[in-house]
Amino acid sequence: MFMKRGKYKSSILAFSIVSGLLLAGCNGDDEKPSASTDSNSNSDEPVTITFWDENASPERTPLWEEIIKQFEDANPNIDVEYVVIPNKSAKSKYDAAIAANDTPDVGSVQTTWLPEFSIREALMPLDEYFDGSELKDKINASAIEFNKKITQDGKLYGIPYAQNLDTIWIRTDWFEEAGVKEPETFDEFFTAIEKMTDKDNGRYGYTIRGGAGGSFQLQRLMFAYSGLDYFGEDGKVNINDPKHVEFVEKYLSYYEEFTPKSDITNGYKEMIAGFDTGVVAMVHHNVGSYGEHKKSLEEGTFKTIPLPKTEDGKYVAEGGNAVNIAVFNSTEHPDAAWKFAEFVNSAEAQSLWNESTGQIPTNTDVLDDEWVQNAQHIKVAFEVYENPETKLYEPPFYLPDYRSILDNLVDPGIQQVMSGQKSAKDFLDEWATAIEESKEKYDQTFNK
Repeated sequence: MFMKRGKYKSSILAFSIVSGLLLAGCNGDDEKPSASTDSNSNSDEPVTITFWDENASPERTPLWEEIIKQFEDANPNIDVEYVVIPNKSAKSKYDAAIAANDTPDVGSVQTTWLPEFSIREALMPLDEYFDGSELKDKINASAIEFNKKITQDGKLYGIPYAQNLDTIWIRTDWFEEAGVKEPETFDEFFTAIEKMTDKDNGRYGYTIRGGAGGSFQLQRLMFAYSGLDYFGEDGKVNINDPKHVEFVEKYLSYYEEFTPKSDITNGYKEMIAGFDTGVVAMVHHNVGSYGEHKKSLEEGTFKTIPLPKTEDGKYVAEGGNAVNIAVFNSTEHPDAAWKFAEFVNSAEAQSLWNESTGQIPTNTDVLDDEWVQNAQHIKVAFEVYENPETKLYEPPFYLPDYRSILDNLVDPGIQQVMSGQKSAKDFLDEWATAIEESKEKYDQTFNK
């Protein structure tokens, strides 16, 4: 279930979605609202818009409430109804809402959802609004272009209000005490996992995310290890490349011996809790978990480091690692919805959000803020992103069922390898086949 804050609105997301590769949209072009259809666009008459938060948590909900309060103070004729949705159920809630034509006015959406939602005609193109906004010259241009690139029609459907980077969080006090080197290569990474494990004292060197969302972290580690592109020159996906098989075999073999037994079902919260409560010495997540670590651990006892480098000494990162504000086609108040999206991406709102969560601001006006200049985790992100030798690979986010493959095939596949029910090679072969079949259908449909 999800919770609502603010005015009560009667709506029941009780519809299940029957998904195929390409999902028909609920709104045709003749139903898409524009600025001229917003009856309140040039009026002070009060309007209410609904905003969905796709990653609600006790740490982040108060931030949205403060941003909404500031927006409403600045726009007294616009009331924002805030809907809280836990991350693990957010995609299914959006899917059901699209199928029922009961979407919010504005929503926080992950980059991987933009291609599918746009094909289903659930989102409003924001190009015209964005081009006429002061944000046009302030939001990270490469992030904007990436969001356009991954959609079938090349339009802008989401404005990124925060970027992210996968990193390794480490207990620096434990490393210093044990005299273990902070890992820079994958060999050093595996060595550190082994050396930092002390089962007699209830400590493990690392935690593997075997539950929901494990697919994202495994994929990012695989490509950081191999340095490969997502697709080879022959057009075949590199998921099951021998280097990836080699990595997955070794990485998942550390389960239970050097990681907690609960890892096989642990999702984000359990994994982070293991680090913050002193069970594990290292956790792979991203800079966005800084806000949680700082509440549990003393300053100076933890830090983040980049994912290990490839054999030839290069950083590898996944492109498009951002979270976006999108406006939905069903809105009756597109101008008001855009105003809120624009406010979320203002320097003031982005600074509040990203300083608290630890994510990377996309508004260039925020980059000079003192907190940005002093934040160790932000410096690490810039170290990777601004390195001219860093390689960014691009997963096929444009495939409508890309996220479904990760959630429904890859996540359980990881657990099967961890439990010994399936070999790493068979798992990666199945993953690769699913991506290739999806890409073939997509290419046939859109004549790519």
